[in-house]
Amino acid sequence: MPETPDPTCPLPRDAVVDRYFLEHRAKLLDVAAFLDRLDRSQAPEAADDDFRVEAMQRAIELLVDEKGDRAKRILELFSDPTPDPIPAAPMKGATGAYKEPK
Repeated sequence: MPETPDPTCPLPRDAVVDRYFLEHRAKLLDVAAFLDRLDRSQAPEAADDDFRVEAMQRAIELLVDEKGDRAKRILELFSDPTPDPIPAAPMKGATGAYKEPK
């Protein structure tokens, strides 16, 4: 069971479940469908080396580790931890996960 933090949500637990369960159930099904799609893709083992898939797999581990502050820790996992801006973007748009330089 996760450590119980000081209550900062004004709603009781059952009201949080009533209000948000269906929304988050759908998001969880989206993640499951994405992982299933990867498994069914051509050469699915190629995705194992993709830094975005690795980050998602590590994020899923954080979801179930019962240590709290999940959103913060997952956001940090996906974020660039370096303090300096990069000289140029490697591509147009964001990748959604931090790729460590080799």
